[in-house]
Amino acid sequence: MAETEKGEKGGKGVNVSAGKLAINMQKRLTRAQEKVMQKLGKADETRDTAFEEGVSNFNKQMVEGAKLQKDLKAYLLAVKTMHEASKRLQDCLAEMYEPDWFGKEEVDSIAEDTDMLWIDFHQKLVDSAIINLDSYMAQFPEIKNRIAKRDRKLVDFDSARHHVASLQKGKKKDEVKIAKAEEELGRAQKVFEELNVELQDELPTLWNSRVGLYVTTFQSMAGVTEKFHKEMGKLSQNLNDVMGKLEDQRNINEAASNHNTESDTIPKSPPKLGASGAAEDNAVTNGASDSGDLPPGVLYKVKALHDYAATDGDELEMKSGEVVFVVPFDAPDEQDEGWLLGVKESHWLANKNLSARGVFPENFTQRC
Repeated sequence: MAETEKGEKGGKGVNVSAGKLAINMQKRLTRAQEKVMQKLGKADETRDTAFEEGVSNFNKQMVEGAKLQKDLKAYLLAVKTMHEASKRLQDCLAEMYEPDWFGKEEVDSIAEDTDMLWIDFHQKLVDSAIINLDSYMAQFPEIKNRIAKRDRKLVDFDSARHHVASLQKGKKKDEVKIAKAEEELGRAQKVFEELNVELQDELPTLWNSRVGLYVTTFQSMAGVTEKFHKEMGKLSQNLNDVMGKLEDQRNINEAASNHNTESDTIPKSPPKLGASGAAEDNAVTNGASDSGDLPPGVLYKVKALHDYAATDGDELEMKSGEVVFVVPFDAPDEQDEGWLLGVKESHWLANKNLSARGVFPENFTQRC
């Protein structure tokens, strides 16, 4: 008995499913026939120009939204890629930056802050743009399905309307069939109009909502981006300052190194020997009789090759490049070997006298 009841219930289920399938197939066939008749011009079609314009706007809006969603996600991917590239570059600098260089700790801190800034920038873009856009785009599939359903119900309504008209025009009117057909027409019209009215209210509202979405999305992105670049600019300036000071450190080290090297090559002033070590008169030794246009009393002139700092009151301090007029000693035995007596050319030009005399080491100069 139980098996029989179960079988009967199972059979009823199969019959119900088969019945629904048959009904759906019949509806599809009827709709297809109606569309063919409408395209051939043998049946009029209910048209709603305002609604069709709303659907056109809807389709345009959906396409534009999908493109914005795609491009925004591509932008986020680019931001992530830039973050990864920036991190590798900062890590590379941190690894190469030697511990004894200026600003090592600051460079490491800048690298860490830069990484955190990129992470924050990406997340804020997601929060301020992507989430809102995804919610906005989530509306379209459901409304698209309802538009398609409304179109199907419109075809059913037109088909039912044409069926009633056909029965009413028949030579033999069957009032029972006409009444049944009118009842079907009423149901079809009610279903269609319910969907149609809802969509007529929603589509314009959805169309106008795109402006608010664009404003919110791009204002948020602009604000987040502006703040990101401002903070990144500060970090970039800090890094630039560190690099500048590192360059200064290098220049100072090089200058010190060069100074030490030059000190080794600059000749040393010879010792003063006193009267016992007097050298012969340079006027005779160097043959200065061909002095030319030199001031009276000047033997010849020399040019300083190196700076010389005077260590005694009777010495002449010189800067590299200065020209000095060499004059004879008042008494030859006063001259120490390797030393000359002279007056700076600049003093002669300013005062037209040779009074500011001083001795200087000959090997610091070159005859000119």
